[in-house]
Parts: sequence; C-alpha cells; structure tokens
Amino acid sequence: MAVKYVFVTGGVVSGLGKGITAASLGRLLKARGFKVTMQKFDPYINIDPGTMNPIQHGEVFVTDDGAETDLDLGHYERFIDESLNKNSNVTTGKVYWSVLQKERRGDFGGGTVQVIPHITNEIKSRFYRDYSTDETKIAIIEVGGTVGDIESQPFLEAIRQFQREVGRENAILIHVTLIPYLKASGEMKTKPTQASVKELQGMGIQPDILVCRTEHPLEPGIKDKIALFCNVPKSHVLQNLDVEILYDAPLAMEEEHLAQVACECLELECPEPDLDEWRAMCKAWKNPTKKVTVALVGKYIQLHDAYISVVEALKHGGVANSCDVTIKWVDSETVTADNAAQILSDVSGILVPGGFGDRGIEGKIQAIRYARENNIPFLGLCLGMQLSIVEFARDVIGYDDAHSVELKPDTTHPVIHLMPDQEGIDDIGGTLRLGSYP
Repeated sequence: MAVKYVFVTGGVVSGLGKGITAASLGRLLKARGFKVTMQKFDPYINIDPGTMNPIQHGEVFVTDDGAETDLDLGHYERFIDESLNKNSNVTTGKVYWSVLQKERRGDFGGGTVQVIPHITNEIKSRFYRDYSTDETKIAIIEVGGTVGDIESQPFLEAIRQFQREVGRENAILIHVTLIPYLKASGEMKTKPTQASVKELQGMGIQPDILVCRTEHPLEPGIKDKIALFCNVPKSHVLQNLDVEILYDAPLAMEEEHLAQVACECLELECPEPDLDEWRAMCKAWKNPTKKVTVALVGKYIQLHDAYISVVEALKHGGVANSCDVTIKWVDSETVTADNAAQILSDVSGILVPGGFGDRGIEGKIQAIRYARENNIPFLGLCLGMQLSIVEFARDVIGYDDAHSVELKPDTTHPVIHLMPDQEGIDDIGGTLRLGSYP
C-alpha cells in the first residue's frame, strides 16, 4: 500500500494541542526519511474559516493554491517543511456542500441521502490518497473538536469504516487526552481519559496510542492504570509535558518514542532520526545574542493566534540572526496622531498586518506615519501595505482624502483600486485573490 494513515483525535477538553502533536509526529517521521503529508478535518459547518471572526477562531492560513484554511496548517507547514493545498483542510460544510450538489445532479439515483453511507463516504473519499508511487507515504490526519461532540461523530464513523477497509496495520489512531492534576489532593486523575477512550470504543474505535497532556510528569503507576483501563500497551501511553518553546515538542515526543510506537503499529521499520538541525534551531532560539522589539499594530490583538504566522515568521527571522524578537501588541483603535510617539517610541520596527473593514484604519495609518517620519523599519502586509500608500498620498503628496475604494468608494483620490475581476462581487467567502502567484 502506497499510503499509511495516522488519525489524531482529542478528548476531555479542546485546546490540548492535537495539531502540535500531529505536526511533531510528522517532523519525527520526516527526520527518519519518510515522506509525510498532513490534513485537518474540521467539524464546523462553515465552508472554510475565511469568513470567521479571527478573535473566535484565530488566523486564516492561506495555502500556495489560495485556499483559506485552519491555522493548524501553518503549524504543519512549519514543522514538516512541505507546502499543503486546498485538499489539506476539509470541513463539514465542504462535505455537505459536495453531497448536496451530487443529490441535485441525481447522482444518488433517487435514493434517500443519509449521514451513513453518503456523508461518511464523502469524508472517506477526501482522506489523502497517492497512487502514483510505490514508495510509502504517511498521511497524518487530525480531526478537530473533541470526542463526544455531536459534530465530530460522522468523522469518527468514517474513520471506523476506513480502518476496516484498509486494515488496522495501515490506519492507526492516536488519541490526545488530558491528565488533570488536583492541587488540593496532590493527585493525577485518569478518569477523564478513561471516559474519553470509552466514548471512542463505544463507536467501534480502539485507540492505538494515547498521548497524555500534563503539566507534571506522570506519577509511577499512572501509565499502568491507563493501559489497563483503556486497553492499550503501557509502551503506547505517552506523556506530553508542557515545553519551553513550541519547537521543543518534537524533541519531547522523541524522548517518549512516539515515532517508534507509530511505526510499530503501522508495521514499518523505524530508522534512527536525523534531528541535528532541529536541535540546533531550538538551541539558537533559546540563546540569542541580540534583542529587538517589533510593534504589531492590529485590531484583533486580544487573541494572539489571530496573527500567529506573522509572529512565527518574525521569530524565525530572529533565530536566523541570533536575535530575540519581542512582540509589542498595539491595538490600532488606540493609536492617534497625539499618542503615536508615546506608544511606539520604544520599538525597533513596526509591522501592520492584513485585515478587513474600516475599524482601526486611522490608527494603523498613524502608526505608519510615525514609522516613516522617524525612519523606523516598517513592513506592511496586504491591507498594511495598502495603507502605507494611503498614508504617503495623504501626508507627503497632500491628497487629504486619499483612500482605498474598498473602504471609501466616494474618495476623490482613490489610490487603491479593486481589481477588475473583484468588482460587482457581493459574496465575501472564497472570493479573494490569494495564494502564490508568479
């Protein structure tokens, strides 16, 4: 079989870091010479996250082919160093949209369209496939949400069917769960993990590996107890402690033998990994010789994940230059001509990222003006770049009402125009010109 599959689910609570666990496994397998690809299946009914509030959902990660996807795909690309595409992020909305289009065309021959088999078949058809090579490729597929959520059930049922079809040695499941620590009694509790695994077992799915998120090292006997009650070998119960920096996660999971256990379950040989470059990167990250502060001026700063790829890019640039990059988060709605110097005088650079709508626009323009007038290095991305043109037109050329026609259609000095193919478009989802262009 050309493709082996690793499904990653989460239990007990959301936000455990399933995406980082999946990305870490991808890094460890790639360090062993395997070809790796990754997918994220999201249970929400939106077609994609492009129209979702960044404060609720975090950033929208754009792939090379212009797809608007979940921020976890950014983690995947940064960890496994592979470009993903529109097929790498599948939502319930996409699945139902496709099934309903088929129903309208009559593809189901007049039959009753049901969750099983029609929705689950559509989900299975979107699991990564590559018939072009005899070389083994490993597809790591994360299922968003938490086991027990009603939205996740069709995806879990699809996994159960898929494992039966391709064989358990070709499709394994990693379940990421939480081991809470009760400070009052000084105990770690395994009951939430047991309950989460029993929920999976009740759906006909037996996890192969349990990754236990915990703030403290697992106490003696905890792994034995989890193994007994959850029906997995003790060597397949792995602890996942909090780490100093995000990129320590693969190294921490290597110490827990995650890749070795996964290869064992997939019946693959597991060579020694080459993690020298990764270790050197983590070491450089923790031992900078210089420091700079960069102001990130945006309107979604309440949730830092709304700009996570921009932040990671800045920090990666810092690592390459042995420099610690501190982000100063600046709410663009608070910046005025009068207080810009007070807010921004202590920074080494100013970055204005992309965004939508006119809220906070004038604050961004004032930050850009301060950067230009004080020779502070500036980077404008998307809307930030457009506003730098607006600021120059206003404050240097003298066009006082210069603006973008997207934000102010009646401006007498339209320095930013809509592209011709964007005119007359009323939908806001899936209509932007995005991705990698020559």
